[in-house]
Amino acid sequence: MESTRKQEELQKLHKGICRCRKCPLHQNRIHAVPGEGPVWSDILFIGEAPGKNEDEQGRPFVGRSGKILDLLLDKINMSREEVYITSTVKCRPPNNRTPLAKELGICKNNWLDRQISLIDPKIVVLLGKVSTNQMLEEKQKLSSLHGRTFRKNDRIYLATYNPAAAMRFPHIRNKILKDISELSELLK
Repeated sequence: MESTRKQEELQKLHKGICRCRKCPLHQNRIHAVPGEGPVWSDILFIGEAPGKNEDEQGRPFVGRSGKILDLLLDKINMSREEVYITSTVKCRPPNNRTPLAKELGICKNNWLDRQISLIDPKIVVLLGKVSTNQMLEEKQKLSSLHGRTFRKNDRIYLATYNPAAAMRFPHIRNKILKDISELSELLK
């Protein structure tokens, strides 16, 4: 019964995200991208922002970086159906620019914090500098944070690179894989 209530709450939250006009990002979107995955998931992935493919489909990580994320999950014997995937902002920034601090704050305060609370994952995987800085309030370079875990609000946060970085820098793919290979140990 608890799972049904949480699923209904998550659906209401997603509807709110899809109607959101709290920041300027809504002006150019085709679709808001609330996120997807099971409400009971122990692992929640947070990326930076929807890209072109995500905006067109209304789903997270469905472009080339999504294929890399799927491959990485497969290498650790997990699938997209077992984890919840979302992003720091729910609408595509113009020209795929980095979300502005105001946009990040609005989305976090209105949507992302509520998603995390509702799903209540044991581990939050932060994919890239933007989500790492936003959630951990760290201003260090990602190269010094990736692979490290942080405890905050009775939750484990794991910082790693965004799969999109693996498309441009092949050596990053191995670093991401090594970082997320720790997930099964962290769940114990």
